[in-house]
Amino acid sequence: PDAATPDAQESRGLEMCIRDSFYSLVMKEIERVMRRLIVAITGASGVVYGIRALEHLRQIEDVETHVIVTPSAYRTAMAEVDYGPEQIKALADHLYNHKDIGAAISSGSFQTSGMIVAPCSIKTLSAIANSFNAELIARSADVCMKERRRVVLMLRETPFHAGHIRLMDQATQSGAIIMPPVPGFYTRPQTLDDVIDQSVGRALSLLEINLPSVKSWTGSGVE
Repeated sequence: PDAATPDAQESRGLEMCIRDSFYSLVMKEIERVMRRLIVAITGASGVVYGIRALEHLRQIEDVETHVIVTPSAYRTAMAEVDYGPEQIKALADHLYNHKDIGAAISSGSFQTSGMIVAPCSIKTLSAIANSFNAELIARSADVCMKERRRVVLMLRETPFHAGHIRLMDQATQSGAIIMPPVPGFYTRPQTLDDVIDQSVGRALSLLEINLPSVKSWTGSGVE
């Protein structure tokens, strides 16, 4: 039919409706299969753990990162790594202000696959252990734990006093996993990058994200 006829206009309208419906269904399916992971980077020494985690996660097509970086983390990064704030921000799929307690990830209705705090400062551990949800990292962790989602805390402090140990115990009882980045030397690491990658990979495996670079003990060696 002629493009100006009512039949042609109706046909085009139907085509557009079908196309829009198909696009909507595809986007919903993508959202359904994407794994949303919250990644928080605090001001503890070891900011490279969070950065390396984000670098690895960017290579996984079905993982979407929701990232919180504290001002202290940017300050630590200045001393420890050759990454500026903008370079760190660019690694995130979604970036949140650390004080935005109204962000999507502050609600249990926003489905995620869990959370990793890398590195985790004692201040952050204390807030999480005591459900002191004044800022977004503690609130997001609290939400994950109440929804029975995994929260992995790469705690970076040493040595510990009794108060630190009580906080670790308290957070563990609420459902968090305390994982200080203590290297395993059975993997025979050759470089500092080897140590960092193995620690980050082991932490991500607790969230059911398995990196091919992570070495596993077989009983007689590693593979």
